[in-house]
This record gives sequence, C-alpha cells and structure tokens, in this order.
Amino acid sequence: MSATIISDPMVVSAPETQAAAAAAAAATQLIAQIDVESVKCDCCGLIEECTPAYIERVRERYHGKWICGLCAEAIKYEVVRTERLISTEEAMTKHMNFCKKFVSSGPPPDPTIHLIAAMRQILRRSLDSPRGLRSTPSSPNKTNGAMRAAALARSESCFPTLSG
Repeated sequence: MSATIISDPMVVSAPETQAAAAAAAAATQLIAQIDVESVKCDCCGLIEECTPAYIERVRERYHGKWICGLCAEAIKYEVVRTERLISTEEAMTKHMNFCKKFVSSGPPPDPTIHLIAAMRQILRRSLDSPRGLRSTPSSPNKTNGAMRAAALARSESCFPTLSG
C-alpha cells in the first residue's frame, strides 16, 4: 500500500501574514500579562483558576474565605430560605458544616438504596409542601356534597421500600 501526499501551493499575501502574526503575538502577550492563580474552595474543595483581583473580591465578601461560585449560590439560597433573618457569615457556616458532613460521610455502601431513600425524601417533601395555584385542580372532587382533598393514586410499586 502506498501513500500519496497531495499538496497545492497556497498564495498568502505578506500584509495578512504580518497582521496575523502581530495579532497572535499581542494575544500571547495579553495572556501572559493576566495572572491566574489556582485557589481551592473552603467549603467543597473545588479548585478554580481565577485572577488575584477576583480572588480578593470574593474573600472580602466572604470574610477572608475563598468560596466557589456554586457554594456562593448555595449560601445566598440559605439566606433567602431561612425563615428568620441570618447573616451571610451564619449561612456560610451552615453550608460549610453541610459540606464537611457530606465529604466525611464517604460514598454510600449501596448506591441503589441511597437513591431510593433520596427519592422517598423528595416525594415526602413534595407531598408535605403546600400546593401552588397551578397544581390546584380546576374542578374539585366532591364526595356526598363535601369537598375531598386530592389524593395521590397508588399502584403497585417497583420499589417496595418506598412505602416504608
């Protein structure tokens, strides 16, 4: 088997080549000027590359601790979610404790059982929470003239542990 290399000559004008080379050199120089540092999240341990200015702004916001974007959103949600007014520092402490507990627990011994338990918890929370306007039926169920709350119809389950 033989290989044939086909090459066609390409004409490139000198000004375009010089302009492209100059642009590439400028981009390389700009990238070299931007300092990036690797920084590890104090909550979850995620490592990110960020500029020193950004790192400083985040540390000012979170009392000297580096918090990644995902944990920052979780902390904001914790502030909004709590019924009483809490500070960012208190929400950050709650989130850091949650992360430490999660990391120290290690992987579950049986992921299937863990998934079933998580789905059971989600189902219970959704059934316990008050329903929004969109989930209210347009025609309420009536039994013998009295209003009856909508019930979750149940069929046989693939996961018998959900009923327990």
